[in-house]
Amino acid sequence: MIRTRFTELLGIEHPIVQGGMMWVGRAELAAAVSDAGGLGLITALTQPTPDDLRREIDRCRAMTDKPFGVNLTLLPSLNAPNYVEYCRAIVESGIRIVETAGHKPKEYVDNLKSHGVTIIHKCTSVRHALSAQRMGVDVISIDGYECAGHPGEDDIPGLILIPCAVDALDIPIIASGGFGDGRGLVAALALGAEGINMGTRFCATAEAPIHDNIKQFIVANDERSTNLIFRKFHNTGRVAKNGVSDKVVELSARPDAVFEDVADLVKGAKGRHALETGEIEAGLVWAGQVQGLIHDVPTCRELIARIVGEAEQIIHQRLARFAA
Repeated sequence: MIRTRFTELLGIEHPIVQGGMMWVGRAELAAAVSDAGGLGLITALTQPTPDDLRREIDRCRAMTDKPFGVNLTLLPSLNAPNYVEYCRAIVESGIRIVETAGHKPKEYVDNLKSHGVTIIHKCTSVRHALSAQRMGVDVISIDGYECAGHPGEDDIPGLILIPCAVDALDIPIIASGGFGDGRGLVAALALGAEGINMGTRFCATAEAPIHDNIKQFIVANDERSTNLIFRKFHNTGRVAKNGVSDKVVELSARPDAVFEDVADLVKGAKGRHALETGEIEAGLVWAGQVQGLIHDVPTCRELIARIVGEAEQIIHQRLARFAA
């Protein structure tokens, strides 16, 4: 068994976290990950209202008696969700672990911390991680350039970013971006992290609430099968390569391009439609370079057991030979 400061803090068996993914982080996936000994996360904004989030938390609690948490991503927007009410739903539902990410989280971090919530904050740079540590978060999830979603604008891969964060921070960090097997877990631990966060890898599991066509699409892809979009608009995102993301890259490359040129292509509703119907060309499919390491669609229990087993074998057998 691999025990770290992170597993001790959260009371979980294995140092593996399921990323809080829009449209994917629902009760059935979070419960399956937590039941297998990891930390499952419900994505708050996948739920249309705070009351819907309450119901989703109740649904997850009916599926597992293990610890699970909620992801709350704070998006800069003219019509922002009612984050105060989402926080209220989280607290009143008895959630004690929250992953935060995004824009100006201090107000919400302070609120959640005042109710005894442990905060994992997702960052893409050491400077932002230091700011979050000063804010009082308990754990940093550091996201390398390889990740799906938004890797920031610095383009620092995990091999550099993880140890840089470990050197700079006092609180535990978990490593995110490019993790999908036991080798990655051992590498993260060797670099000083206390665990790993996986998003794309958990999309290709039996319990992920998305269409099997999408899961098989991820399995068939390789490490080159992503596009970086929104670079020109300083909000870089990494998504799977398909006709939609290819078109976004093409349109964005024009000298006079503005976000409105691609806005219709990248609507969240279209991405949700792709995930739910399996129509791969219906919208953006968010996925990372770790696709090159994904070759099957196991259950969450099978996947976590495999990762931990591989990691223990590497630590106790392969690396031990070198030490001898």
